[in-house]
Amino acid sequence: MKDKVIINEKDNVGISLAGKDNIPAGHKFALKDITKGEYVIKYGEIIGKATADIKKGEWVHTHNVKSHLDEKSEYSYNFSAADLPKTKATFKGYKRKVGRAGIRNEIYIIPTVGCVNNVCKRLETLSQKYIKGSIDGIYALTHQFGCSQLGVDNENIKKLLCGVALNPNASFVLIVGLGCENNGLDGIKDYLKPFNRDNIEYFNCQDVKDEIEYGLNIIKEFAEKASEYRREEIDFSELCIGLKCGGSDGYSGLTANPLVGKITDRVVSLGGSAILTEVPEMFGAEQLLMNKCKNKEVFEKYKKMIEDFKDYYIKQGFPVYENPSPGNKKGGITTLEEKSLGCVEKAGGTKIVDVLDYGEILKERGVSALNAPGNDLIAATALAASGCQIVLFTTGRGTPFSTFVPTMKIASNGRISDFKNNWIDFNAYNMDEQGLLDLLVKTVNGEYRTKSEDIREIAFYKTGITL
Repeated sequence: MKDKVIINEKDNVGISLAGKDNIPAGHKFALKDITKGEYVIKYGEIIGKATADIKKGEWVHTHNVKSHLDEKSEYSYNFSAADLPKTKATFKGYKRKVGRAGIRNEIYIIPTVGCVNNVCKRLETLSQKYIKGSIDGIYALTHQFGCSQLGVDNENIKKLLCGVALNPNASFVLIVGLGCENNGLDGIKDYLKPFNRDNIEYFNCQDVKDEIEYGLNIIKEFAEKASEYRREEIDFSELCIGLKCGGSDGYSGLTANPLVGKITDRVVSLGGSAILTEVPEMFGAEQLLMNKCKNKEVFEKYKKMIEDFKDYYIKQGFPVYENPSPGNKKGGITTLEEKSLGCVEKAGGTKIVDVLDYGEILKERGVSALNAPGNDLIAATALAASGCQIVLFTTGRGTPFSTFVPTMKIASNGRISDFKNNWIDFNAYNMDEQGLLDLLVKTVNGEYRTKSEDIREIAFYKTGITL
């Protein structure tokens, strides 16, 4: 194994792979003398400024480098993305009457409000006896919101839950309300009406005598129908992958994220789609993504998303560079711009075709950017609610979580892959592109279940007050 790596000929830091001379594995060291105030360069881009003189060979990290990000930045548009050659392929999925195909045959139970979480969980438990045939699972997707939210939050929780209900992996959906909440069934029905779905049923617990009996009767009918569904050949253009990283380390931008970027390009070349989110983890690399926008209109939408998110930070009294996390720093990431430059590698080299608002459903084939924060579960939920049938989740430190669609954990280094093999699905350290693509296809075809697939959680991006 090599003991160090230099990413770009412009860099003035390298990465220690083996860890030696008091420099931890995955951390940076100076390739030459760097004077106080001089820019520190990695990926061929600025990742910060030296806060002290750094001698050649010395450890480069938070003790001698700080972010160079400005609260306000000027952006320009210079298109620089690649057009990928198009090829054809299929996967084995569940064809839907309306919308894209699913990669799982599942039944969702969705509460409109946290008040009925216990009802939905009881329905989940009692309905396991109905699982048969090709059904992959029956899941209650609980949350603590749906009432006492105002304005944008009230609208966003409705959009998010409707997006969950519309995910292609759901063969049938039962939406359970209480009857007096802000996020009522009438608003949800109105929102879903244009999508013309006939696989969703609703009821308010306050409107029926026995909510458990009532709900179980609906789920039993769902299961009878779903059990007969069979996988069939589906064009790859119906697949959308979500791109997410969490618990990043110094290897993430070298192995896992660039490898996922190669998979993104492969999926797009087959006519499929990918969605990139984590807006705060684009700060410092946002100009690179803006230059990949397919036209000026998409660039303007992207720029507005970035500027609005920065304004949100500032209005809350926080700097836009309130990142990386303690775990990121321990793993070797020093500044937000360093983290961001590694993070955006997941988008691959192709163009960005659209920018989606939070809760908005995928519209264009190719790579889209989605307005959502960096929090793992909030961002992964947002990706799936926008239509991703699977999330590719890169990590250098490991995590057991999963959102409500299969969440594939891709380790940036062999240590965490071996140590937490009950969490990790794939080790990206050797950059095995075909190996990861093969695992993705097996997962999509239902031949492989991700390590965390029995965990199903959702989380909501709340920005305002709660009554």
